[in-house]
Amino acid sequence: MLTDIMNSPCIASQLASKHAGLLPMSRLTARDAGFSLVEVLVSIVILSFGLLGMVGMQAASMQSNRDSRAQSAAVVLARELSESIRGNKAEGIKVAANNPYVGAFASPLTAATPSYCLNVATGTAACTSPADIANAQMTEWLGRVDNELPGARVAVCFDSDPFDSAGRPRWACNGTGSILVVKIGWTRGSTDKSKSGNAALERAVIPSVTLPVTAGS
Repeated sequence: MLTDIMNSPCIASQLASKHAGLLPMSRLTARDAGFSLVEVLVSIVILSFGLLGMVGMQAASMQSNRDSRAQSAAVVLARELSESIRGNKAEGIKVAANNPYVGAFASPLTAATPSYCLNVATGTAACTSPADIANAQMTEWLGRVDNELPGARVAVCFDSDPFDSAGRPRWACNGTGSILVVKIGWTRGSTDKSKSGNAALERAVIPSVTLPVTAGS
């Protein structure tokens, strides 16, 4: 009896249609699962490249921040020295050979005639002349430049033409004119990103700060 029912054309047709609908669905689900896994893997790869780019941008941003801080510190230091020279005009207007402020200094920065007479420590002899004050100012100032700027280089000189024909600052001084120029440079990252290692560092090739100073009135 059951066999006759199963073999009836109506029942057989219904079963066939049900099986026909189930089989393609199962195969479609298997294909969809495979494609979804590939898509996830591709998404992970794309995300990885994006994250690598973000890391590179973060490193470049940090380098720019360091350069900006060093540049700001150098400008402040140059202004401080200019104010010291203006406040001690008697020494600031002297010719280069007798001027305590004039000189070329490379790291470690040391004054030509170190003096600590401005130190308030007990037992320190007080400054007795404008020249002593100038030497003490240069000693203290050069020490701070050395601490704040890596591989610092300083030149303080009379220079009527501190820039070359291309408009770039230069270390060489012509020794003429009545205006002192404070030049400060330091080791910084190269703007050429194709370089690496030591080649990626510019070691005070040119002054990064050039500040003319007029003695006080």
